[in-house]
Order: sequence, then structure tokens, then C-alpha cells
Amino acid sequence: MEQKLSKKDNIIQAIKFALFSASAGLIQIVSFTILTELPEKLGKEPLPYWLCYLPSLILSVLWNFTLNRKFTFKSANNVPIAMLKVAAYYAVFTPLSTYLGQLAAEAGVNSYVVEIVTMLANFVTEFLFDRFVVFRNSINTNELAKKDKKEE
Repeated sequence: MEQKLSKKDNIIQAIKFALFSASAGLIQIVSFTILTELPEKLGKEPLPYWLCYLPSLILSVLWNFTLNRKFTFKSANNVPIAMLKVAAYYAVFTPLSTYLGQLAAEAGVNSYVVEIVTMLANFVTEFLFDRFVVFRNSINTNELAKKDKKEE
């Protein structure tokens, strides 16, 4: 059953999601930069956009899912089922963003601009998907949430 959250709870949840997403974004941009810049430093041909983007996205997703499940949504739901739901989101988002990102890069848009726009789109759509699909019925059900309830 979906839990009704107060306005304050929703704001705190959004702030936590934003902070954890920022840390995931840092992981994504650092790994993207390494994959983008390292071949040149080694005297090799640059990698195509998609080959820099996909590994950086995967690292970011794993980090973000783990932290947001535990601390933002405080969910005790079945991890494999939650991960399958997130995988379903990324089954749509990843090919679409990879294809559009590659088109933009080939059209001459700076790959870092493409990466940042893609990350912002991911941030907004993933929050909504996590909040209303993945964790909808399991918000504040883990041990951390129970501990917080006792302290109130």
C-alpha cells in the first residue's frame, strides 16, 4: 500500500535524492572523463561517445540505487525485484539516451554538454520512476526508518 508522506517528508526525500544523485553524477562524470580523455593521453584513437557513456552510466546507477534505496526511500522491499524495476526503466532510458547522445555528438555538440543534459533528464525521470513505481509501496519500511520512528 502506498504510504502518504507529509510535505516535509517529500521535500526531505527530494533533497536526499538530489544529493545522492549529485554524488552518482560525480562518479559518472569522472568515469566518463577518464574514458574520454585517457585514449588521447595514451596516443590512441578516441572512443565513441557511447563507449564512454555506458560504463559511466552503469557505475552511476549502481551507486545511486544502493544509496537511495537505503537512505532516501528507506525501503525494505525485495532487492532483486526493485533492481528489475530499475532495469526496466534503464531498458528504455539507456538505448534512447545513448542513441540521441551519439546523434548529438556526431552533429558536433560537445560530448560534455550532451552528458550533462542526459544526466539532468535522468535525474528528473529516475526520481519520479523510483518514487512512484519502484519504491511506491515500500517507503520507510527498512530498519533505518523504524529506528527514526522510535526516536520521534
